[in-house]
Amino acid sequence: MSRIVVTEYVTLDGVFEEPGQWSGPFFNDEVAKWKFDELFGADAQLLGRKTYEGFAAAWPTYHDEAGFADRMNGMPKYVVSSTLRDPEWNNSRVISLGDVPGLQEGTLLVAGSGQLVRALLEQKLVDELRLLVHPLVRGHGPKLFEDGLPTASFELVDLQSFSTGALGLTYRPAAA
Repeated sequence: MSRIVVTEYVTLDGVFEEPGQWSGPFFNDEVAKWKFDELFGADAQLLGRKTYEGFAAAWPTYHDEAGFADRMNGMPKYVVSSTLRDPEWNNSRVISLGDVPGLQEGTLLVAGSGQLVRALLEQKLVDELRLLVHPLVRGHGPKLFEDGLPTASFELVDLQSFSTGALGLTYRPAAA
């Protein structure tokens, strides 16, 4: 089975909606390198339909000298959806949630995709949880961890502190 790494932008109060609305002041070269290394350390992306549609509408138009956009556009993408039929973004394939345990792609990076992340957590399929915590309280918005998720313990395996006040926290499921 593939290794599943969930990566999320979150606020102090757990909001993880579209980060373009609030993360800008906390993004700098340090954070960019952290995200760059994360993307280039993955073999494929695993996305929910809504995140996929947002990414597919935006990423094909981006270009950068570092190659981040080329990596986003070129790597394999698995979209967990029961409604999407014909994905148009390069190297994209629609799968069901039941197909995830059988994927043999190496490291799968899951960004956004709240509904998918919660389902993966419920099924104990998440191998690593990477949170880019922003020093901001939104006071409203969707939360990554909604009521009803089963209790799960994680151990902190890496902490990156950025000069903007953001923190990169990497967790793995704690041993039972």
